[in-house]
Amino acid sequence: MTVDDFINTWRNSELTERSGSQQHFLQLCQLLGEKTPAELDPDGEFFTFEKGANKTTGTRGWADVWLKGCFAWEYKGKGKDLRKAFVQLQQYALALENPPLLIVSDMEMIEIHTNFTNTVAEVHLIELADLRDPSKLKLLKTIFDKDRIESVFKPQRTRDAVTLDVARKFTELAQRLRSRGHDPQQVAHFINRLVFCMFAENTEILPNKIFTRLLESVLKEIRKQNRFQSRVSQLFAAMQTGDSFGIEDIAWFNGGLFDDDSVLSLEEADIKQVVEVARYEWKDIEPSIFGTLFERGLDPDKRSQLGAHYTDRDSIMRILEPVIFTPLKAEWEQIKLQIQSLLEKQGKGTRKTKKSKNELDADGLYHGFLERLNNLQVLDPACGSGNFLYLALLGLKDLENKVLIDAEMMGLERQFPRVSPKNLNGIEINPYAAELARVTVWIGQIQWVLKHGYDLPKNPVLEKLDNIECCDALLTTTGIEKTWKTVDFIVSNPPFLGDKKMISVLGEEHVTQLRDLFQGRVAGGADLVCYWFEKARAQLAQGRVQAVGLVSTNSIRGGSNRKVLDRIVETGRIFHAWGDEPWVNEGAAVRVSLVCFTSPEKQQLYPITMLDNQVTSEIYSDLTAPNTAQALDLTKAKPLAENANTAFIGTQKNGAFDITGDLAREWIKSSFNPNGKPNSDVLRPWANGMDIVRRYSDTWIIDFGVNMSEDDASLYEKPFEYILKNVKPSRENLRRDGHRKYWWRYGETRSGMRNAIKPLSRFIATTMTAKYRLFVWLPKIQLPENLVVAIARDDDTTFGVLHSRFHELWSLRLCTWLGKGNDPRYTPSTTFETFPFPEGLSPNIPASDYADNPHAQAIATATKRLNELRDNWLNPPNLVQRVPEIVAGYPDRILPIDAEAEKELKKRTLTNLYNQKPQWLVKAHDTLDKAVATAYGWEHNLSDDEVLGRLLALNLERSAE
Repeated sequence: MTVDDFINTWRNSELTERSGSQQHFLQLCQLLGEKTPAELDPDGEFFTFEKGANKTTGTRGWADVWLKGCFAWEYKGKGKDLRKAFVQLQQYALALENPPLLIVSDMEMIEIHTNFTNTVAEVHLIELADLRDPSKLKLLKTIFDKDRIESVFKPQRTRDAVTLDVARKFTELAQRLRSRGHDPQQVAHFINRLVFCMFAENTEILPNKIFTRLLESVLKEIRKQNRFQSRVSQLFAAMQTGDSFGIEDIAWFNGGLFDDDSVLSLEEADIKQVVEVARYEWKDIEPSIFGTLFERGLDPDKRSQLGAHYTDRDSIMRILEPVIFTPLKAEWEQIKLQIQSLLEKQGKGTRKTKKSKNELDADGLYHGFLERLNNLQVLDPACGSGNFLYLALLGLKDLENKVLIDAEMMGLERQFPRVSPKNLNGIEINPYAAELARVTVWIGQIQWVLKHGYDLPKNPVLEKLDNIECCDALLTTTGIEKTWKTVDFIVSNPPFLGDKKMISVLGEEHVTQLRDLFQGRVAGGADLVCYWFEKARAQLAQGRVQAVGLVSTNSIRGGSNRKVLDRIVETGRIFHAWGDEPWVNEGAAVRVSLVCFTSPEKQQLYPITMLDNQVTSEIYSDLTAPNTAQALDLTKAKPLAENANTAFIGTQKNGAFDITGDLAREWIKSSFNPNGKPNSDVLRPWANGMDIVRRYSDTWIIDFGVNMSEDDASLYEKPFEYILKNVKPSRENLRRDGHRKYWWRYGETRSGMRNAIKPLSRFIATTMTAKYRLFVWLPKIQLPENLVVAIARDDDTTFGVLHSRFHELWSLRLCTWLGKGNDPRYTPSTTFETFPFPEGLSPNIPASDYADNPHAQAIATATKRLNELRDNWLNPPNLVQRVPEIVAGYPDRILPIDAEAEKELKKRTLTNLYNQKPQWLVKAHDTLDKAVATAYGWEHNLSDDEVLGRLLALNLERSAE
């Protein structure tokens, strides 16, 4: 058949859809040189006419042609509405495995609609005359080629890209409006209305491009009179109640978004920008990121996050899928089997006017599950701008749609979908985010309805979303604990705020109320996210929720934070978790833990336990699982009395007490104080974490000790004058009384640490958070800051045990984790105080008591050699000179001999050394590890799990004594 033959045949054809559709398709195959369904697939398994799919109307219907993985094709007779054909395809696309192309034709026109995930849908139109164009024939031929469809038809424009573009445009407008003195909240509310008008227009809820036409008409006469406010106000009023606007009838929108007709004034340039943005494909914006992007533009406090990353859909689904959808899908599959069994027992026979008992029972099961979905409630108690809620709604509607299609294919009557925003509940303290959450949910609901070929709800178009509250999720305005409603599922990404920042961000009164209310339930030093975990756990314990899925920073696995997971494991069960995953929070890359848990009464609904995508029998509260027969649960480890009062967190300045070494030496030289004492009394070398893992910065610090009075401090003239100028002004604004009253002292002076180090010649130090667990010696005169852990021991044996493989393994399992680099965080309480030293070498024993112990001696020898080699590498004799410090008894200064040496020395840091890990370093550590293993009485080549198992056994044995 030639192209002209085909065109002439179908241009003159009067055949109906039923009589002409298959003939049209067969001749098209002949024209394109493609095999027909009967030739390629005689059994009709993947390429067939009349692929069964029951349509939403309840009547029997068929997809006219289906090629698996390629297309579904629906015909209509000449002159018929192809939109109805497309709607039919949308309705049963799920049963046809969501092919990438949905094609409709009236035998004169072929419309190819793309159906790829997360892309802006495109439509390719091919009329009969177009078939003379070889490129059009080639395009049609491609629909049969599964391997080429994506490369040819998949749109390059993604929904994410469209959403990002429109968010940027409106961010610019919001900034201009705020700069003109408009209230930020009014600006946000107004822009949300504009956004929804554009979406409503693009989806034809607002008719005939009425919003764009309105803006264009305003622009035409703007030089004479700016009627933007009055005209848009009239439109908003019509949308509020459902009324006419000009010659157009406007639907009743309601929902609270159009609760009044107030409009901000826009200038000509603003209106032009709105017109430009109105021309975007608003129907294709992506709700899962819409709220996040617009919140950054509308909330002045989040402007710095513009252009930053956002949490993607797949990440959120790792919470929603196991908590909500997996059990519901399993429940439906069981019900479906029961229905099939009942209907099979019914058998085939003559049509009856009255349903049998089996049919009634099948109907009851079907309608019962639909009713369950209709009544199901999801709560996000920190819902932000609604991405969790939107994806929960989308998943529930997809599941309901599958149930409807499955039921129809079993011969049951198709029902209309009822899952809607009424199934969602949110709590959000930020008013910008709360309103955006409602807009996100509305847009998501409308998109789903249109995509699946259903009619939009009317009277009103928008459901009122009072179930998304704008308030504090933990405290009421009267200071009592907020009550969360009873729901089926709780899913959320609560705020990540460390305990040290809670007062500065939330206010001292608020934090005090919060900690008092949750005393005994959440540890005082826990991060803010822990309060959501405990509150959700309490909901489970009270039978007010089926399951919970929450996101937190990965530091929840240890320290004070882990206590909330301890309680969850004690009273329930973690059934699904990811211990350490990348995430985006407030535009920044972080490392998180995803934790899904349920109660003992509901655990049968979650029979499979998975950690990091691996099936396991149990998940411990540190988000590890038994991976050996020993089934290690290191969360059982207890602090040991023998390790107490040895490891300390360094001083916390709370002010600019630090100075350069040169300034310190200048003051020491010119000590003419009225008390006759030298400035060296109150000046000391200082050490922060960078001084340990990099090169020493030669920073000193002014230190008036733990109890020096202000009068005595003032007698050290230059140091006191310095802090009077640089510390006191900032201290006057701090909330804590002690910080204001004793402004010349550090915020945390650490008297316990000072007393423990005072009798020593040196002490062991490690930075709290670092890539490697590195220990160094510091002279006792050097003062560590609060991100350094000081260990009050000066013997090489203790140093060697701490720097051995055994302590490193222990610390990595009991530490917390910090930052996007996911560095381990060492703490005195969880990592040091729980660690069981070799028998007879524990920190409560003076080093002199085991000086003759051969095990201690071997460890000390290996330690000295390790430090000697490291020091030679860090400070090669041919590159450095050692200069006596200005104060007698202080360690020598290590200085480069020249500029070239200085350049080389900058590269010689402990971090770089352990990055390179030369063989001499490996051997030195191996020697040390063997000496420590011998002290324990163990083989030196034990596996990591064996080491941890034995250390845990020692800990439990000693803590029980």
